[in-house]
Amino acid sequence: MFQLDFLGVNDGISGSAKMEEIDRDFLNWLEMDTSVKILSCLEDPTDLARICCVSRSWRQFGENVDIPPLYFAVISNGLLKQLCLKLFPQLADVAQVMEVSCRTRENAEVGAINSSECEALETDHRVYASLARVLTSDTAENCIVDALFASSTDNYPLESIQNTLDPRTRVQRRALYWSSKGQSNPEVPEALTYKLNSDFCVLTEICIMPFQAYFQAGSPIYSAQAVRFQMGYRTLQADDESDDVGTSNSSSKTVHDNLRCEQLAEKKFTWTYTSQEFPMAQENSLQRFKLPVPILCIGGILRIELLGRVQRQEMDDLFYICVAHVRALGWSISSRFGFEIMKPSGKLLLKYFPEGRCEDPLSSPQVEYTSSGLPILPEGLVQEEQWNEIVDLLNEADAAYGELFHVGPPEVDPESEDDFADSDEEMFF
Repeated sequence: MFQLDFLGVNDGISGSAKMEEIDRDFLNWLEMDTSVKILSCLEDPTDLARICCVSRSWRQFGENVDIPPLYFAVISNGLLKQLCLKLFPQLADVAQVMEVSCRTRENAEVGAINSSECEALETDHRVYASLARVLTSDTAENCIVDALFASSTDNYPLESIQNTLDPRTRVQRRALYWSSKGQSNPEVPEALTYKLNSDFCVLTEICIMPFQAYFQAGSPIYSAQAVRFQMGYRTLQADDESDDVGTSNSSSKTVHDNLRCEQLAEKKFTWTYTSQEFPMAQENSLQRFKLPVPILCIGGILRIELLGRVQRQEMDDLFYICVAHVRALGWSISSRFGFEIMKPSGKLLLKYFPEGRCEDPLSSPQVEYTSSGLPILPEGLVQEEQWNEIVDLLNEADAAYGELFHVGPPEVDPESEDDFADSDEEMFF
C-alpha cells in the first residue's frame, strides 16, 4: 500500500489493477535525476547490479533519444564505481580499468583504454559490476600463504618469521616462534610482513599469538604493547635484483641477506591502508583483532607492526618481542582480477579477465620441427645433431637400466627354480 500511495494511486482501483501497478518498475514513475539519486543511496553495489538486471527502464536503453535513458545516467555517473569505493575506499588508487579477453586480447586492451567515452564508461560499469559480485562473502579463512621477512630476527633462521605460519607451538621438543633482536629501549617497534593468497583479498580480522618462553624461569610472555596493520602492494618489479633477497622460505639465505632485505622493505611496498592501534594483552593465547570494517587489500601484502615491548629477558636485560602464530581471516577475490602499476603516476590499472586468465601468446613462441620430428631450437641451443646424441644416450641408459633391474622375463637359476615356484607373489622390476 505504501508503494501505491507513493506513486499517487488512489485506493479506489481494483485489486487486479493494484497488483498491476505494483508489478510496474517504480523507476518509470520518477524523473531521471531522482532515480539516480535514489540508486546512489544504496550501500551494497551488488544491489545496484541486481536492479540493472531487472529494471525495464534499464533494458530500454537507447529507445528514447530525447530523454537520457536510465542506463546512460547510471554509467555516466559511475554509480557502481562510487558504491564500490564507498564500501572499499582502497579502490581510490585505481585510475583505469581494462577488460582482457583471451580470444581478442589486443582488441580488448586497446578498446578499454582508447575507445570513445561511452564505451569506456560501459567498460567501467561492467568491470565494477563483476567486482561487486565477489567483494562480499559469508565465509572467512586464513589468507596468509607465506612469510616474507621481519624487521629483525634474533637467531636466524631458527627463530625465523616462517615459524609463525605453523599453528603448532613446538615440533619434536623444539619451540616454534619468531623473536626480534633485543633492545634496551622498550619503545623500539618491530614489523612482520606476509604474502596473502591472492592479489585481491578482503580481510576482516588479524589473529596473533604472543610466544611464552616455557624454557625460561617464570615462563615469560614476550608480547607487544600494541599492534597496527598495513596492507598494500609491491612497488618493485618481480625481477628486481633484490626482490627475493632474504625471504624466510630459503634456508640457504645468510643473515646478511636477511638484514639487507629488511633495509629495503620500506622501498619495496606501497601501503593503501593503515589501521588504528590495537592494545595487545600479555597472554599466551590467539588474540583476535577485528578491523572496524572489511578491508580490501590490493596487492596481497600484509604488514603487522608490533609497537612497544613489555618483557625483558633476564639473561641479557634486553627487551624482546616474540610471536608464535599469525592468521589473517578473510576471503580472496576471484583470480579473474589483476592489476598493474601505471608509470609514471604510480596509480593502478585494474584488469578484468571475463573468460579467466589466459597465457600470453607472445610469451609462448611457436616451435617448429624437423622432418624427423625433433624441435628446431633458437641458435645457440642444442640442434638436431645434439638431439640425436641425447637420444642415443637415453637409449643406452634405457638398455642398462633394463639389464640392471631385469626388465622382461627374469633369469631363474635352475637350482632355485623350485623355491621360486613356491613364491607366487614374487615381483621383478
